[in-house]
Amino acid sequence: MIPGTGLRTAGGVSEELEALEVELLLEAIARRYDFDFRQYAMASLKRRLWRRAEAEGLPTLTALQERVLHDRACMERLLLDLSINVTAMFRDPSFWLALRQRVVPTLRTYPFLRIWVAGCSTGEEAYSLAIILEEAGLYDRTRIYATDLNSAVLASAEQGVLPLRSMRDYTENYGKAGGTEGLSKYYTAAYDGARLRPRLLRNIVFAQHNLVSDRSFNEFNVVICRNVLIYFGRELQGKVHTLFHQSLATFGVLGLGQKESLRFSPQSAHYQELDAAHKLYRRIS
Repeated sequence: MIPGTGLRTAGGVSEELEALEVELLLEAIARRYDFDFRQYAMASLKRRLWRRAEAEGLPTLTALQERVLHDRACMERLLLDLSINVTAMFRDPSFWLALRQRVVPTLRTYPFLRIWVAGCSTGEEAYSLAIILEEAGLYDRTRIYATDLNSAVLASAEQGVLPLRSMRDYTENYGKAGGTEGLSKYYTAAYDGARLRPRLLRNIVFAQHNLVSDRSFNEFNVVICRNVLIYFGRELQGKVHTLFHQSLATFGVLGLGQKESLRFSPQSAHYQELDAAHKLYRRIS
């Protein structure tokens, strides 16, 4: 079935046509808006493109291309579809516990810390990191750079307001991640929102950065990029790993998502496993 059309693919012809439409659409987006999705994992990408076409009431990806080229608002809607915005505070608590136990002690040896949270979405991972560093007594000498492709989610992240309904789950995650205080210490509840205290946001810089096309912008002691690379094709994953290697100081730590790995990365020889189960790696060369 071709999504949005009610038609079944006939042999290889319709599949070939769909592949051509996708190629032309992504090329148009890259040339018109400088957002390059051409090396993203294709199966997930096609689903997201068809989802936007259906939401726009369009029968083909060619029609979506025409609208995107002439309607910037449509491009913004598509960008939201193509961005990876699934996140939570202390998501996968065992990762954050491992970070507390295996990484934070070494961070105490540095006079100033620079940390990059790449693909930060609406900011929950940056907030989680800020809490861990606050509780370790390191936050005053830390700058967290939280970046994402999508300016809309960054604007949300800068506000520091979370859905109040999520705080019970976040509190449970926080406890499993080794939290030493009550999570409620870090926010105030108002109506249906939980507003993070300004003190927690004081050392986070939110900025737009495209992992596909932008370069390294600083040297970091820690880079965290979790559950982003799984949406990239192998070649693009290698390109991003090269970017992270260029961005990490020697003995800096890279944190990846549960389903991500350095195993087939061109940079794998430059790292040692710090905690293989929780995808923490130390750059050694």
